[in-house]
Amino acid sequence: MNNRFLTLCLFAAFLMICVHVRAQACSPSGTVKGIHPPDGECNRENDSVCCVAGKLYDKYTCSPPVTGQTGATLTLNSFQKGGDGGSPSECDGKFHSDSIPIVALSTGWYNGNSRCFHNITINGNGRSILAMVVDECDSSMGCDKEHDYQPPCRNNIVDGSRAVWEALGVAHENWGELSITWSDA
Repeated sequence: MNNRFLTLCLFAAFLMICVHVRAQACSPSGTVKGIHPPDGECNRENDSVCCVAGKLYDKYTCSPPVTGQTGATLTLNSFQKGGDGGSPSECDGKFHSDSIPIVALSTGWYNGNSRCFHNITINGNGRSILAMVVDECDSSMGCDKEHDYQPPCRNNIVDGSRAVWEALGVAHENWGELSITWSDA
């Protein structure tokens, strides 16, 4: 009788763990089919990638859960007019100087403007910095004019200005992608 009870308890605990892990999962919500951008329409600044005709890119409406130290990938973005960020920021419809520490967050973390103008703490390269959220790194759409013919953002991106990279002390030749953690400040 005790073995049956123990087995039943272990099975119930296993099911609860599976449900919890499934609830935290962030799976693709579909794909976007790449198109060939018109000549000169995809800004390759900061090693930005342009969509490839016919390639399928995952899109997401979610991001991994935010914790005290959420794992992410820091990427480089220009928020200035004419920069690879493309359009003005989602938070205020304006362009911003790359000399201030600002970021765009993947769609799930951006959470429908709820983090606009809030600071986040970014930890990477042995340093920490506060940066303000001013934009969304769209994970749900891409490969069109509005998104500068770039693929959708991955669901774990903190897209930082040049000032963020400088404050983290990353050598310029290593700018591009960096494993970081972040949290709401």
